[in-house]
Amino acid sequence: MTGRRLRIVHTESSCGWGGQEVRILTESQGMLRRGHDVHLVCCPESMIAEKAADYDVPVTTLPIRKRNFQGLTAARMWLTRIEVDVINTHSSSDSWLFTLASRSLLRRPRIVRTRHIGAPVKANPGSNWIYANGADHVVTCGNNMRKALIDRNGVSPVRSTSIPTGIDLERFTPGDKTTAREALGLPVDRKIVGIVAALRREKGHQYLCEATRMLDRKDFDLLIVGDGLSKDLLDKWISENGLQERVHLAGNQKDVVPFLSAMDIFVLPSWGIEGVPQSIMQAMSCRLPVISTTVGSIEQAVLDGKTGRLVPPRDARALSDAMQFLLDDERVCQQYAEAGRQRAIEEFSIDRMLDRMEAVFQDVIPVRRQAA
Repeated sequence: MTGRRLRIVHTESSCGWGGQEVRILTESQGMLRRGHDVHLVCCPESMIAEKAADYDVPVTTLPIRKRNFQGLTAARMWLTRIEVDVINTHSSSDSWLFTLASRSLLRRPRIVRTRHIGAPVKANPGSNWIYANGADHVVTCGNNMRKALIDRNGVSPVRSTSIPTGIDLERFTPGDKTTAREALGLPVDRKIVGIVAALRREKGHQYLCEATRMLDRKDFDLLIVGDGLSKDLLDKWISENGLQERVHLAGNQKDVVPFLSAMDIFVLPSWGIEGVPQSIMQAMSCRLPVISTTVGSIEQAVLDGKTGRLVPPRDARALSDAMQFLLDDERVCQQYAEAGRQRAIEEFSIDRMLDRMEAVFQDVIPVRRQAA
C-alpha cells in the first residue's frame, strides 16, 4: 500500500460476466490485500454478485440496473450510511446514479470512471458531462480509448489515464506442451494453433476457420476455447471449411492455463471493439507468439514483428499468411514468445495495474481529506 488507507467502492450495473467483471473483482481483491477497505455495489441479479464471494470481496446489491429515481435514491441513501473516499464506476447506469448521488452530498466521495470497452462514446451533452465533468478522473483499458475520449468528449488529458488490465504472472506461466496435451487428450505430434475467446462474431472465429482452409498443409490443428451465442455459427464455419477432423472444441474453461500451455501459436482475429484483450496478455505471459489484428488497443500489447504479427481485421488471406509464417519458422516463434513474456512482465502484471490504480485513487482525494 502506498499513501493512506483508502475506502474504495466499485459499482457495476451490468448483469453479464466477462473480462470487465473479472477485472473489477481481481482489482478489488488486490486492493484488499494491500490493506485498503473495498466494497462492491451491483445488481441483485448480476453474475458479479454471485462471483464476488470467490474473490472474498464484500458486496451490497442495490436496484441500479437502470437509470431511474429508484436507483438514484438507493445509491444516495446507501452512501449516506458509509464512509467512502473513492467510487470507481464501471458501466453506464451505475456511473450516472453514483455520480449524481455523490455530487448531491456535502462531503462527497471522488468519482473515478473506468471505461472498459473500445466503442466510441456518443458525443452528446450528457455523455460529455459524465466523462469530462462528472468524473474526477477517467481510466481506460487502452491508449486508443483514452485518446477517443479526449478528442470526442472533452476529457482532460491530465484527468485521464490508460491502465490495461493486469495479469497474474504467477498463474499464467509457461508450461510443458507435451504434458498439457496428454492431460487434455490433444495430439502431441502436430502443431496447435489456438484461440481463447467468447464465441461471438466479432472475435473473428470465422476468419480463423477460413485462414486455416487456405493453408495447403495438414500439420496443425485448431484448439478453440470458449462458449457463447455464436456456437451454432462456429459449427457452421468449421463444416463449411472442412475442418471437422482438425478442430478441438474445449468450451468454456474456468482455468485456461493448461490450454494455453498446449498451444504453439495464439490467434485472436478480432474485428470488433477491443481494449487490450486479457486473453492476449495471458497468452504472452505463457510465452506464446501472438497473431492478432489492428483493432482497438491491441497494438499496445502485440508489437508487430517483435512479440507477434498484426494483420488487418476481417482479412482471412493476411491471417493465413501470418499463420504460415509462424508455422514455418520456429526460431521466430521463440523470439516472439520470449519477447512477449518479457513485455507481459514489464507492462501487464497485476502489481503494475494495482500500483497505477492506487495512484489514481490517491491523487483524486482532496488534500484536506488525505491529511485527516
